[in-house]
Amino acid sequence: MGVPEVMRRVVVSPDSIDVVEAATPEPMPGEVLVHSVVAGVCGSDTHAAHGRHPFIALPYHPGHEVVGVVAARADDVDSVEVGARVTVEPDLPCWNCKQCRRGTENLCENLQFFGCGYVQGGMADYFTIPANRVHVIPDSLDYRAAALVEPMSTPVHAVRVAGDVHGKAVVILGAGTIGLLVLAVAQAHGAKRVVITDPLAAKRERATRLGADVALDAGAHDIVAQARAALGESADVVFDCVAITPTVRQAVEMASKGGTVVVVGVPTGDVAIPLAIVQDHQIRIQGSATYLPEDYAESIRLLVDGTVDVDEIVTAQVSMARAADAYALSAGGEHVKVLVGVDDELLGEPAVN
Repeated sequence: MGVPEVMRRVVVSPDSIDVVEAATPEPMPGEVLVHSVVAGVCGSDTHAAHGRHPFIALPYHPGHEVVGVVAARADDVDSVEVGARVTVEPDLPCWNCKQCRRGTENLCENLQFFGCGYVQGGMADYFTIPANRVHVIPDSLDYRAAALVEPMSTPVHAVRVAGDVHGKAVVILGAGTIGLLVLAVAQAHGAKRVVITDPLAAKRERATRLGADVALDAGAHDIVAQARAALGESADVVFDCVAITPTVRQAVEMASKGGTVVVVGVPTGDVAIPLAIVQDHQIRIQGSATYLPEDYAESIRLLVDGTVDVDEIVTAQVSMARAADAYALSAGGEHVKVLVGVDDELLGEPAVN
């Protein structure tokens, strides 16, 4: 494909979300140039747009959940072919620090993150990225399904760091995109029983359709007792996909005694933890940060296997010219995953909402 000198890209500023013109980047040594086809809007994006993300300053160039086609590559790159359909693993490690050397580059001490405060993002016609940060998408996955690889890799990683959930009693706090994908991964790993909570009835209904054993109103005054009753026991693992003080307290009380609380959601600020219960009841609080290549591999495999009902997760799609509308739809609470069609022709479906 011919690469133009000028392209479109989205910029999120304190007062607006705009599509602007910019020079098309050229791949440096070790990099590929990718033509974007579709980018997802993440909860991190909507938090950032409202100035509530702890690690993303405005303005920024969004698009870390991105799928596209390799348009060019540097002369020293032979790991991926031009024309390959790829998704991006957006964390950009230094590869030199202690964490990188031990194989936990998601915890890199000098980490940069593509599409999240980085100089480029995937919500653009083109972007460059190191070739070792792209994963080839199997032909059996269309672009809409492939757009879920990145968001699904977060739950895959969270379930892995929680320990084996096979035969375990699990609670998931929050039935948004990440919560529903945690549900899919926990089921795939053989969880014995899964309870999910959310304040919105529509989200609870969707979670039930997707296989949750019980979906409870997160706003109920006795939600902890209800969750324990629904499980028939305390929770072995609670995945907190909301990460605010009330949900952290709920998680600790549901997991008591001897359980594990995995913090998956990105907190918008400090939270209070019932530390006396954590100590006395020997509860493990486990952070979960993004993903590693093996999580991407499992995410792709689960999507190929049909573990996720893509139509239940991808509930809106708009063209890049309407990126501001995509953010509004994502923040509105009615949709699960909103996609931005950068190349609607390649994406193969009309922009809808």
